[in-house]
Amino acid sequence: MADNKQSHLNGAYYGPAIPPARTHRSIGRGGCDCCCLPCCLLSTLFKLLFSIIITLGIIVLILWLVLRPNEIKPYVETATLSNFDLSNNTNNNIILNYNLSMDLSIRNPNKRIGIYYDYIESQALYDDSRIGFKILEPFYQGHKNTTVLHPEFGSRTAVLGDSVASTYKREKSEGFFYVDVKVYTKLRLKIWIFKFHGFKPEIDCRLKLPVSSNGTASTVSIFERTKCDVHYF
Repeated sequence: MADNKQSHLNGAYYGPAIPPARTHRSIGRGGCDCCCLPCCLLSTLFKLLFSIIITLGIIVLILWLVLRPNEIKPYVETATLSNFDLSNNTNNNIILNYNLSMDLSIRNPNKRIGIYYDYIESQALYDDSRIGFKILEPFYQGHKNTTVLHPEFGSRTAVLGDSVASTYKREKSEGFFYVDVKVYTKLRLKIWIFKFHGFKPEIDCRLKLPVSSNGTASTVSIFERTKCDVHYF
């Protein structure tokens, strides 16, 4: 009888199926393991940020296609430089006597963007030294409109550094004086009923003024239209 029992145990067993071992998983969406919960959060955050970036990119592209924004177009139409001459005072300082006036046109080429010029500061520089300063009147510029400004740096005396004398002598012998005019602005853009702040472009104009026939700049003018550069950063 013992042999019969032993042979029965060694045979095939057709009892009920043994259930597989259970594994503990998180009940959250996505089926992440509890031990990898930080990984799941990072993955979800990355997908959310990626979706936001894509959405913003599409919105910006649509706005650009609708508005087609273009930067302002500044030009120096005319400029006159009078009594441009160096001298020395009693303290042996270098003195510049001059009178500079110009017509500066600014073109807004946009069809759907108006521009508020809330602050306009103009400066004249010679050999990187400021020789003139003037605040201009603020104004609003409509769509596809051109406005002409008239910066004038009236007769005044400026005390300059020693390098100016050598620059003045060299440019006088070459036949042209180079004066830089910079315009610093603070703008607001008007798009439909919305207004956007925080734009501060800088306009840089390089004037090439011929020396008069008598060897001084008693009265020299420029009538060739000169394009200015615009820097937004």
